This record gives sequence, C-alpha cells and structure tokens, in this order.
Amino acid sequence: MAENESVPAYDCRDYFKEAVCIDAQRVYDSCSDKDCLEDIRVLFPAARQPLVDSATNVRIRDVSVITVYMDLQPIPFNKGFYSVDMTFFFDVALDLFGGPTSCPVPINGVAVFNKKVILYGSEGNVKLFTSGCSLDDLQAEDARILPKATVQVAEPVALSARLCEYPACGCEPYCRIPESICQRYGGEFETCQPKNVVYATIGLFIIVQIVRNVQMLIPAYDFCVPEKECVASSDNPCELFRRIEFPTSEFFPPKATDLGEGNHPCR
Repeated sequence: MAENESVPAYDCRDYFKEAVCIDAQRVYDSCSDKDCLEDIRVLFPAARQPLVDSATNVRIRDVSVITVYMDLQPIPFNKGFYSVDMTFFFDVALDLFGGPTSCPVPINGVAVFNKKVILYGSEGNVKLFTSGCSLDDLQAEDARILPKATVQVAEPVALSARLCEYPACGCEPYCRIPESICQRYGGEFETCQPKNVVYATIGLFIIVQIVRNVQMLIPAYDFCVPEKECVASSDNPCELFRRIEFPTSEFFPPKATDLGEGNHPCR
C-alpha cells in the first residue's frame, strides 16, 4: 500500500438504526479523595486480646476492606444536596512479637474509620412503584425517591502499626462492631481496659458518587447477540492442566535491561 494512500474513516452513523429510551443511572455528582488514616485503633476479639497484651512489638502485614456502611440524608435548607456518611471496616493483618528471639504471631483485627462528604444529587418529588410486590408491601406516605450513593475503594495501603500501653482513664470512643463482623472473627471485640492497644496507619483511595435513575435517549445500533458459543468444561483435571500455558516468566525473572526506562529502580 502506498504511504500517501488515505484510509476511509469509520463512520458510526452508517450503522445507526434508531433512538431508544433507556432507564439508566446518571452520575449527578462525584468526588475522589486520598486519605492517610493515621493512628486508628485496631480492635481484637476478646479471646485474642491476651496475645496483644503480652506482645512487645508489632508489624503490619496487610489491610483489606471488609465492608462500608453508608447513610444518605438530605441537607436542610440546601435543596438538592445530600450528606453521605460512610463507615469503613478494615481487616488489619499484623505480626506480634514477644521478644528478641521469638517468632512472630499472626493476628487479625478490625479498624473503623468514619468519613462524611456532601454532594449534589438533585431533587425528586415522585414515588416509585414497581410490579412484583405483594399487597402487604406498603410504602410510607412520605417516601420519596432519593438518589443512591456509591463508594469505590481501591486496595488500602498498609503503612505502619505501633503498640502502645492502654491509658488508665476510661475507654476510648469507638464504633460498635456489627454482629456479622463479630461472627467472622469468632466473638465479641475487646474495647475496654486492655493492657496494650495497636494503632495502624492506612492509606486510602476512594471515589464517592451520587446517582439517580433517569430516562435517557441514546442511539441504538443493534441487539447484543453473542458471537461466541458456550464451551462445555471438562471434568478431567489433566485435560484442564494441559490448556494452561507454561509459566516461563516465573522461572526467568526479568533482567534490568528488560525494564523500561521509567521503571528502572535507579531512575
């Protein structure tokens, strides 16, 4: 092909068939945040607290998000705006040390963090009723369609942890651990008068959105007809194993020359 030969541009309008109305979730407002959660207390089940009390040092290994509880409330005298209250529950994996020659003891605890943001979610003065509900499912008279809040959380960064003696005066304020999380850890959490406490520092990246269901007119090109046939899986484990490619890169780690210029550790 000649270098100066032009390639015809792809025009989507040639495939446009009709305009269709869909019910979709439109993002009315959103925000992103980068938080360094410094020295938030890690709570442990009562049965595991003695391990923390006998430790002399601690090291953080990993942090993951268990769940996020969210509460959406309209802001009085500021129509269309809503406060989004979020409660993050983190699973914190730690190593406890009891002496200079002792082996680390792995332990998991729960850290709780509260955050509030204010976003615009517009107004809705209609009620929504859908088919499939029984006559016993009555909606409250003052119920209105509220927007929905969503939060996206990247994998938290485990930065540090420190072990401290618990102060002698009273209990620190804390959020009640839900029963579902208590069952996951095998019992109630120790929150008052332990000998030692652990404080963790966690890096957090989130995106919060407020969305509403709206009707939108969009161009339609065709139905989404699957182009691939369903392949039945085999019960033979050796046959499944033969389909896996040989992991050559696992046996031959990349050399310094294989790294890109921006990934070189000395740059």
